[in-house]
Amino acid sequence: MSILDLISNRKSVRNYSDKHISDDDLRKILEAGRLAPSWMNVQSWQFILIKSQENKDLLAELSIGQQHVKNADALIVCVADISAWEKANITNIKSPALNPSLQCENGLLIRTMEQVIFPVSNMLLMAQELGIGACVIGALGSEVTGILPDVTETVKEKLGLGDKQIISSIITLGYDADNKETKKIRKSFEEVVSLEKIGNKF
Repeated sequence: MSILDLISNRKSVRNYSDKHISDDDLRKILEAGRLAPSWMNVQSWQFILIKSQENKDLLAELSIGQQHVKNADALIVCVADISAWEKANITNIKSPALNPSLQCENGLLIRTMEQVIFPVSNMLLMAQELGIGACVIGALGSEVTGILPDVTETVKEKLGLGDKQIISSIITLGYDADNKETKKIRKSFEEVVSLEKIGNKF
């Protein structure tokens, strides 16, 4: 199956069977994330694999009670690690455009959150390749959203996260209990792709 086929067939799965995902497959998914591209090879991310029901319940609370967080076989907590820029070998780069650590707090946060998109995409495609359903959770408490600050603090302490490590998203994983074909509704190619200027057809 081609990469385009994987992308075309992927869907968000929220209802999971009782079948467990092997540790080998979980490692493959996480490895796909680890190998994602990163600006200046900073790799400003951390991934926390969650298998215990206790932590799944806590993260479901952080995710505004979304049941598929609680009922997934496993979760991957994707962390935007702002502290990674300080440790990177980029001090010789003096342009804020090229060195996000020289930007304002919001600029640094945005660039760090942006970087996490790449491993998340890789992990979703690896899960699809392995026949494992997945869903990205973005509606959750964090310092960025300002939602559920007390729960956010509890989760960060439980997961061992520092002040400069922010949960950007959670990937739920499990085998699809419904296995129904889902029609992917997207805007047409012409609506989202332009040549040289918005509105010019390619």
